[in-house]
Amino acid sequence: MRERFSGSMIIVAIAVAAVSVVISVSITRVSAQATVQVPQFKYDPSWPKPLPEGWVLGSVGSVCVDARDHVFVVTRGQPAPKERNLATPAPPIIEFDADGNVVNSWGNRALMAKTPHGCFIDKDGNFWTAGNNDGIVQKYTHDGGKMLLQIGTKGVMDSADGTDGGKGLNASHISLFKPTQVAVDPSNGDIYVSDGYGNKRVVVFDREGHYLRQWGHQATQAETDSGVGGVFLSPEHCVVIGNDGLVYVCDRLGDRVEVFDKMGNFKRNIVIQSKTAHRANSENTVGTAGSIGFSPDPAQTFMYVANGSDNVIHIVNRTTGEVLSKFGRPGNQPGDLTDPHSIAVNSKGDIIIGEVPYGGKLQMWRAVRN
Repeated sequence: MRERFSGSMIIVAIAVAAVSVVISVSITRVSAQATVQVPQFKYDPSWPKPLPEGWVLGSVGSVCVDARDHVFVVTRGQPAPKERNLATPAPPIIEFDADGNVVNSWGNRALMAKTPHGCFIDKDGNFWTAGNNDGIVQKYTHDGGKMLLQIGTKGVMDSADGTDGGKGLNASHISLFKPTQVAVDPSNGDIYVSDGYGNKRVVVFDREGHYLRQWGHQATQAETDSGVGGVFLSPEHCVVIGNDGLVYVCDRLGDRVEVFDKMGNFKRNIVIQSKTAHRANSENTVGTAGSIGFSPDPAQTFMYVANGSDNVIHIVNRTTGEVLSKFGRPGNQPGDLTDPHSIAVNSKGDIIIGEVPYGGKLQMWRAVRN
């Protein structure tokens, strides 16, 4: 006997099915490993508060967060052409409180790297930064009042001729070549540097800046395509130490995050695939794995990856490497992304994004809490 359904019953059934689809797509992702609840984020137009009169950010080289959820921003002093002679480049380092107010600013561009790049706050609250287009890593007190350590010599590169135009040697125990980021091991103070644009290595120093070890070299495209670990295309763009004690390194043009133990033994690849990241005739073909941050839970369940080619942030299951979701879209309107270069995650799971040089925006994306 054929069952009959009234029109209202059909409408209800469709509505229930539609709601079910929306919930499953936006909140969960089923994988072979487990069902996980995928974080969601919403752009916060109220953060940061307006900068002091006349300041412009220009390119944001990096962002990082301290234990109080204060956000440190590394600027490059490069206003857009129409901003020149009309506004003042912001100081090299700006500190915002959790509400987005400027609470401190400091830095001497004559002493800092030619192109400031990385940003890291260690467990003692000290501030670290690296120097793309230079050869130094620097450590400062939290307020920037004193430089505590410098690795390398400003203007001297680990290259065949000692300049930023020479061929990288990937060898020096005292010099670097366009380093991009710093991570400090909280257990012993060892300093991990992604070195970087000129060289292609992770180099490790002790807490006083003495060389300990290194790994990595320039990759070929064939090696990258076959997943060989410990080799990097240009640039090797970030280094982060996870709560699991492993070292995560951004192989940006290789479209992957390479994972190592602290001795440099390769563990696995986390591949960020994209059909459009290496599109022809693009000025922004920079690869998909530019910067990473972890969710603040002890297990660091999720890894967030800034894809500066596609102008999106990927949400990845850190353990399985599965790409679960993404957010963002290209554009220059509030909430759009234009060359997301660095990301940081605060204690609430919110994501801060800094852009270079096309966008030059600083954004806060709040974790949506159910």
